[in-house]
Amino acid sequence: MSNPSLEADSSELSLGDHHIDFVEETEKATSVPVTATTPISIPAMLCDEKLLEEINAIPDKMGFKIGDVAEILGIKQYVLRYWETEFEVLRPKKASNNQRMYTRKDVENALLIRKLLHRDRFSIEGARNAMKELKAHVRKEKDMTQVYHKLEGINEAVEDLILDIRRVRQIFK
Repeated sequence: MSNPSLEADSSELSLGDHHIDFVEETEKATSVPVTATTPISIPAMLCDEKLLEEINAIPDKMGFKIGDVAEILGIKQYVLRYWETEFEVLRPKKASNNQRMYTRKDVENALLIRKLLHRDRFSIEGARNAMKELKAHVRKEKDMTQVYHKLEGINEAVEDLILDIRRVRQIFK
């Protein structure tokens, strides 16, 4: 049995009606193999080699200050603060000194936002919609994975029952 979470239909992952053609062309032109380093939460159609390299280059830290994140992204701090107002996935926690503290997931999301805006030329609204659809996709993928694991358990139980029935048949032959 194959994993249904890895067989998601690309039409379900479209980024809105006005981006469907772009997504289909991009998906055909830049096929990125999903590897162990591919972030689970980012579908292959939104990933490319450069984004993967940038994500893998993120330092392994518990938290990042706004200056650190701005440097990683190659943008000004005020741009990052603006993105916080536009994208609900980018909501850093505030430390006791009121300093913004970003998680690794926040940095990954910011890298994806930068890719959508700068390299893929999405508008703010288009990138916002893409991030919302990505969030819905991740939620759906998690649900599908849970169902898959439950089905695996049911399948194992059925196989055990079949073996038991065969044993009983052998006894009564």
